[in-house]
Amino acid sequence: MTRKFLFLLGSSRTDGNTEALARLAAEQLPASVEQRWLHLADLPLPDFEDARHEDDGAYPAPTGHGATLLDATLEATDLVIASPLYWYTVSTSTKRYLDHWSGWMRVPGVDFRARMAGRTLWGVTALADADRAAADPLVGTLDTIAAYLKMERGGVLLGNGSRPGDVLNDEAAVRDAKRFFATVT
Repeated sequence: MTRKFLFLLGSSRTDGNTEALARLAAEQLPASVEQRWLHLADLPLPDFEDARHEDDGAYPAPTGHGATLLDATLEATDLVIASPLYWYTVSTSTKRYLDHWSGWMRVPGVDFRARMAGRTLWGVTALADADRAAADPLVGTLDTIAAYLKMERGGVLLGNGSRPGDVLNDEAAVRDAKRFFATVT
């Protein structure tokens, strides 16, 4: 089976540290692995509205950017959440995307939860704090999501950087990025 990686870029800036780290890691993937890169800022979603307790609890099929993101998510074997650490968790656009998963689980015929099982969830984040433990809440969020949906946990790649390009000066992050996807064949 061909591996299909979906990189979901959740930064509010283009070409930021998180994206640079994710791209460095992705360069190490085998050529046979398909890659798709989506900037969540280019595909804005509305705030998620919890309607599961109304009527029958079903949600309509998403349209527009929601449909694009749902289709891309379901086409991928591997999802890489590339979000900078914002207030100790994922960015707003990333959180909004993940919130919409709650609705996608309730769209008749999509079988989102069952179809996500067995896929691999990865994370990439840049943080300005020298203490990598500051990213523990973000890591915990991704690990909990993976466990809930019975996804494989690919791990989370961490790098330190504040100003654009700083993360490439983090020798440990660069070293880790070059082997982050080492198990992918």
